[in-house]
Amino acid sequence: MAVDLSLAPEQEEMRKVAHEFAEKEIRPVAPEYDEKEEYPWPVVEKAHRIGLTNYYFPEEYGGGGITDAITEFVVGEELHWGCAGIATAIHATALAAAGIFALGTEEQKKKWIPLFCDPENLRIGAMGLTEPHAGSDAGAIRTTARREGDYYVLNGQKMFCTNGGIADLHLFFATEDPSLGWAGIAGFIVPKDTPGLVMLRKERKMGVRASHTATMALDEVRVPAENRLGPEPTPENRYAGAVGALKMLERTRPGVGAGAVGIARAAFEYALDYARERYAFGKPIALHQAIAFKFADMATQIDAARLLVWRAGWMMDRGLPLARGEGSMAKLYAGDVAVRVCVDAIQILGGHGYIRDHPVEKWLRDAKVYQIWEGTAEIQRLVISRAITGKIERKEG
Repeated sequence: MAVDLSLAPEQEEMRKVAHEFAEKEIRPVAPEYDEKEEYPWPVVEKAHRIGLTNYYFPEEYGGGGITDAITEFVVGEELHWGCAGIATAIHATALAAAGIFALGTEEQKKKWIPLFCDPENLRIGAMGLTEPHAGSDAGAIRTTARREGDYYVLNGQKMFCTNGGIADLHLFFATEDPSLGWAGIAGFIVPKDTPGLVMLRKERKMGVRASHTATMALDEVRVPAENRLGPEPTPENRYAGAVGALKMLERTRPGVGAGAVGIARAAFEYALDYARERYAFGKPIALHQAIAFKFADMATQIDAARLLVWRAGWMMDRGLPLARGEGSMAKLYAGDVAVRVCVDAIQILGGHGYIRDHPVEKWLRDAKVYQIWEGTAEIQRLVISRAITGKIERKEG
């Protein structure tokens, strides 16, 4: 069967909408929000009004009904081409929603997802998994959930929580029994202003500074038992919470890769335009082999990263398991490419690349976190290697 890598007309239309929004609404204000480290409420409001915050939700929940992964990745690339921090602000709600879809019952999906789809009211979500003592090893989380009648009581801390404290809806992962590791983990919906939910601090970051990142404390936070996502653990499904968390990350990691591709493409295009106009030794520096070969490598790596992202999306849209870590491959490679391309773009601009008169230094600061969040590059390699090697018995002696 032939493989067609062209976008369908409706996908191309969404790409154009996203690119125009990035060009006209995001890029002009990106330096200001990066400098001030402020959440771009006006930009996110505009994105919400044209459906860029919820087009990927099914129609039965009030969304735009454009649920294929490829479209999501194409849109994500274009928005990140505009600014990674603002794009993160626009799309961060998708991470909380992914947890609801992965873990929630149909009744819970119908209750919570439509809140993000009201065209008249922007509501944003947040997801909290990482803790001071549990990052890559999410099975070691210490935030606890104890049952008290018709309620669960949550206690603990969450850090690096995108939209934490400003979100209308928080999805926190907690353990009902720390001795069970992954098997004790469950997800809990915590609405904004719930007593005991406190934003301890807003983080000051190297990059993606237009997005809001916070450390959150949960002090005797009481939520109704119906806010627990998914079924109660039984001997048959005792890993339901853990599987849901992993499915959430499996679903979102290629999207992170798409964002990294957008950053890399922005840096590549800017450096190429600069190199065509900048003369040295009587000709544009783009014609010097030392520079031209950099562009050849940059273009090749960007296209390869995009193809890995699209392959993961193609598999997801067909319900195929990412059995060899294809989602992690996309995120790993695209994150590394974004950093390499931005470093090369700065080198091509020379001293101009190092100052804030040009955006390439910002793009490098933004790109670095794509090797870190939603699983570090090292964790992605661990996931991929385990998927490839499978279970191998160790021989003693």
